[in-house]
Amino acid sequence: MQEIIKTYHQQISVAVLEIKKLNRLINLYSLLRLAAILFGFTLVYQSLKFELIWLTELTFLFTIFLFGWLVSRQNGFEKRKTFLENTQMVFKNEIESIQSYHNMYPDGSEWQDDHHVYTSDLDIFGPASLFHFLNRCATHLGSTKLARWLKSPAEEKTIRLRQEALKEIATKNGWKERFQVHLFIANKPGNDHISGLLQYLHTPSATLSNNLRWYIKLSGWIFVPMLIGSYYLPIVLLGVLALGIFNLFILQITQSKTENAEIQISNVGKNLNAFEDSFKIIEDEIWKSALCCSLKNSLEDAGENKVSRQIEQLSAIINRINLGSVPLFGFILKVSVLWNLKQLISLENWKKNNLNSIDNAFNVIAEFEALISMATLNINHSEYHFPEILKDEKYTLTANCIGHPLIPLSTRVLNNFSLNNELKIDIITGSNMAGKSTFLRTLGINTVLALSGSAVCALQMKLTPMTVFTYMRIRDSLNENTSTFKAELDRLQLLLKVLSKEEKIYFLIDEMLRGTNSVDKYRGSKAVIEKLIAEKAVGILATHDLQIAHLEKKYPEYIRNFYFDILFKDQEMQFDYKLKTGECKTFNASLLLKQLGIIIEE
Repeated sequence: MQEIIKTYHQQISVAVLEIKKLNRLINLYSLLRLAAILFGFTLVYQSLKFELIWLTELTFLFTIFLFGWLVSRQNGFEKRKTFLENTQMVFKNEIESIQSYHNMYPDGSEWQDDHHVYTSDLDIFGPASLFHFLNRCATHLGSTKLARWLKSPAEEKTIRLRQEALKEIATKNGWKERFQVHLFIANKPGNDHISGLLQYLHTPSATLSNNLRWYIKLSGWIFVPMLIGSYYLPIVLLGVLALGIFNLFILQITQSKTENAEIQISNVGKNLNAFEDSFKIIEDEIWKSALCCSLKNSLEDAGENKVSRQIEQLSAIINRINLGSVPLFGFILKVSVLWNLKQLISLENWKKNNLNSIDNAFNVIAEFEALISMATLNINHSEYHFPEILKDEKYTLTANCIGHPLIPLSTRVLNNFSLNNELKIDIITGSNMAGKSTFLRTLGINTVLALSGSAVCALQMKLTPMTVFTYMRIRDSLNENTSTFKAELDRLQLLLKVLSKEEKIYFLIDEMLRGTNSVDKYRGSKAVIEKLIAEKAVGILATHDLQIAHLEKKYPEYIRNFYFDILFKDQEMQFDYKLKTGECKTFNASLLLKQLGIIIEE
């Protein structure tokens, strides 16, 4: 971990030095641009003395060319500077993610759902969640893809394909960083330029009559020769003015159509070059994993027209549309050659030829974003390893040195657990704060990671595909007029319903029926467990009630007992948070109350 942090710091230092160099070059070229203008117009002025039109025109064109070349060079430096500045932000974010779990990317709060079978209890979405820890998606499409992977287990074949892809991406950290930076430039997290673009591309094309389309195509070929002719025959200037007024009339009656297109794509137009770069580095990279190869190949249509080229064409059209918004210059273009209408037709033609492939292309971007989010685990955290997915008939869930990914490494306690092709209900007893709930969440959250295709926070893990179901944070709801006990009954009903539909459900229950009295709690819990045994259900139940642990004697083939212990030293409690086999014998409520001055009679 310290090694990767050191690498990030070194890369930041290199970026800082190059940015300083680029700043000097940008300032130099700004001065050269000013000098070029002054020098060029001086040459033009001097050429007028020779009274040679061709010499004046040649001098003017040379000045324009020189100025344009300087602008192009300076834009290249500024683009590189922007890339390096965003690279710094990405590297700093990785360092902060490792050291303090801070992340500048969205936390996925929009996917929080208290009624989902596990996401709420396992902190999958929201602040300080698994999604927030993983997420490196700049686009909303990418975030949605990653959220979907975390909300439901993938099929075995899909898991294996993702694992293979993640292992390959983890060896291409330089590629992963470039891809991430390009997307960060194109679509800062929290913005959603892509949805706006795709929404516009799917809107019906602007309706222009065939006659108007022909006139728009020919307008430049009519206006420009007339303007040149007016230099030799001044009377032709009247025709130029009449044509300009006619063009203004056309612009007026089509204004709503052009403005609608300009509004919807103006923002994304500024960022399309970065998206083009993102597609290009996918296309140019040599891939070996089946999933990455498939994604790359899908970026080429039947005519082998690469998506990066299509995006480049779209970017050029949008840039030309934006050129029409430049004061005075844009007005001249519109009046003389109906500039924006020409570009609108070009845009509609582009939509007709490329719309289907662009939909797929941004889905490829989203999938790569979800993959690099998961691959970051392997790059930043050496303690993560890929699980082995088995095809056992019953349930397998074994783990060596498994820990909770959202607990810092310095305080994380690792445990072992073993369920080998069996049908078992495990009962975990233990005192308050001993680690029962954390252990349940540790197994649950790592199972979610494993079945999404990701590496897990464990030295070794083996499991069969299954769906996790949790019953942990049961809350009342004033809005839904639901008491805690009613909420618990609803959760139990959902568990039984899911058990009847899904092939393999692994439940994690933390303190069942806490919303009722102790007698009913025991009787009800016992009845529920026996119902789960009858349904051949498999999972873990954590409880403070030692009587529940006694069910092992009645169902020795189905129930196992585990516990978390507590030690007392000089009237102080000590926890080791280690899972042990058997029933818990020590509890801490009386000691805690005694420390508050409340004595419980023997």
